[in-house]
Amino acid sequence: MKKIKIGQIGVCHEHAPAKISTLRNMPEIFEIVGVVDDSASNAAKFGGGDLTAYDGLKWMTEEELLNYPGLQAVTVETPNLDLVPMALRCMERNLAMHMDKPGGEDLELFKKLLDGCEKRKLPFQMGYMFRNNLAVQWCLNAIRQGWLGDIFEVQANMSHNYGGEEYQEYLGNFQGGIMFNLVCHLIDFVISMMGRPEDITPFLKSTVGLPNTIKNNCLTVLGYPHATVAIRACSKEVDGLNHRRLTICGTKGSVELCPLERFDGQPFKMQVTLLEDNQEYSAGTHIVDFGIQQDRYMDQFLELARIINGEIQNPYTYEHDYLVQEVLLAAAGYMK
Repeated sequence: MKKIKIGQIGVCHEHAPAKISTLRNMPEIFEIVGVVDDSASNAAKFGGGDLTAYDGLKWMTEEELLNYPGLQAVTVETPNLDLVPMALRCMERNLAMHMDKPGGEDLELFKKLLDGCEKRKLPFQMGYMFRNNLAVQWCLNAIRQGWLGDIFEVQANMSHNYGGEEYQEYLGNFQGGIMFNLVCHLIDFVISMMGRPEDITPFLKSTVGLPNTIKNNCLTVLGYPHATVAIRACSKEVDGLNHRRLTICGTKGSVELCPLERFDGQPFKMQVTLLEDNQEYSAGTHIVDFGIQQDRYMDQFLELARIINGEIQNPYTYEHDYLVQEVLLAAAGYMK
C-alpha cells in the first residue's frame, strides 16, 4: 500500500498530542509531512503547551502545508472554535480530513463544510473517540441484531476531575460548557443507536462556587417515542474518568459498561444480561472481555486510510454528522 501523505494542522486541541503520537506509530500507512503550530490563536484552548510529541517532525506554516506536493489528508487539531473555519480551508484544497470534535457553535457553518465535502466527494471523519471502541461497537451490533429487544432506557456519563480551576475557566468560554465540549462523543453514539430524538431537554448547571457562566455540571435528556436517554457530565467528579459509564436497558437485555474505555494494561470488560439465547450468547449474565486495549485512535485512523484508498465507504454519512451536531447544539442550550 502506498503511504498516505498527511499533515496535522494545530497543536492546541486537547487530543492533538495523542493523535500525532498515533500517526507516528503507523509509519507503514501514513507519511507525516509536517505540522502547523497554531499556538498564536486567540481561541479558547486547553492544550498546546507541551510539544514533546512533535519532536523530529517538520514545522510548517499553514500555507506551506496546504501547498505541500502530493498532500492527501490533514488532521485538524486546532482549538474547538477554530476547527470548522480551518476545515473549510482544507475542504477548499480538496483534502481528506480527520477533524476533531466538536463541530463548532454555528450549525450553518458546519453544514457549509459538510456540503462542500459531499460535493467534492471528500472523505470527512469526525474525531468522536467512541466510534471504534470495541464495546460500543458490540452494543450497536447487539441492538441491530435484536439481542436487547426494544430499548427503553439509556444512561451515560462523561464526567472527569482533571484540569483543576484552569479547566473550569476554559469551559466558561463555551455557552454549552462541558455538554458542548465532551458530551458530543456520547451524542454521536446515541444517534447511531437511536436516531433523531423527538425532544431534547438540557439542564446546564455550575458546581458550587463557580459563576453561572461556567456550565461544568450538565445533563441532557433525549426523548424518543418509547425511550429516554439521559447523558450527563461534570468536571469535578472524584475519580470521574474511571466512573464514566454506559447503561442500556431493553426488553430482552441490558448492558453495563464502566469505565467507557481503558488503556491501563488491564482487560477491557463489559457486563451483559440477556433474557433469551441468541446465536452467540446464552440467556443469563456474561462478562464480555475485549482484551487489553493499546491505542484510542489507531483503529479510527486505519478506517480513514481505507476510506481514502477507496477500500470502504465512510461508515458515517454527512447526514449523520449533521444530525449529531444539530442534536448537540440543542442539548448544549444553543437551540430551542
